[in-house]
Amino acid sequence: MDRAAALPAPLEFEPGGFLLVISGPSGAGKGTLVERLVQARPFCTFAISSTTRTRRDGERDGVQYEFVSRDEFQRRIEAGHFLEWAEVHGNLYGTPAAFVEQGLAEGRVVVLDVDVQGGASVRKLRPDAVSVFVYPPSIDALRRRLLGRATDGAETIERRLLNAPGEMAQYVDYEYLVVNDELGPAVDRLIAVVDAERARVRRLRARGPHVPAGSESRQTP
Repeated sequence: MDRAAALPAPLEFEPGGFLLVISGPSGAGKGTLVERLVQARPFCTFAISSTTRTRRDGERDGVQYEFVSRDEFQRRIEAGHFLEWAEVHGNLYGTPAAFVEQGLAEGRVVVLDVDVQGGASVRKLRPDAVSVFVYPPSIDALRRRLLGRATDGAETIERRLLNAPGEMAQYVDYEYLVVNDELGPAVDRLIAVVDAERARVRRLRARGPHVPAGSESRQTP
């Protein structure tokens, strides 16, 4: 007799956590999508990156980013503080490893908003991560968004736009694509990805009085 058929069905399941990597060119709207996702799904937690770039108007330290000096960032690199780090548009960005590991241990979806360099690094280090590329509807739309948020100078904006086509071409390395043409539908698509990944059998933990000891978890690393 098939062993699985002989076992009593569990009464309930507890979804496991995972690392969600969200990348895309500057101006694609990653930050807004992440903010809406975390609001809609409280089990998602945003991993705040450290950066050496200047804080923009409206940003708060420890909310969008942790803003540190270049010397402090370098000290943290040497101490092994970061899961990944990269230099992007002349500034350093890094993801704190301890926060990520703690969130995963608690069964949460830990969300990273990283550039394509950071996305490549995380996927290499954590092949179990779920990756989503946020794709803008056009380069013109990127330009309008970058100009509209009025947080960067003209030279910075042009550098970001110059790099955008090469960054956009890397969508093929990701598992999911979300075209951010309209915010509402784009948020719905991102939420659908998270809900589907949470329902994967390998991440579910079976709970109930008839579940055999040692078989509570179906998770894989």
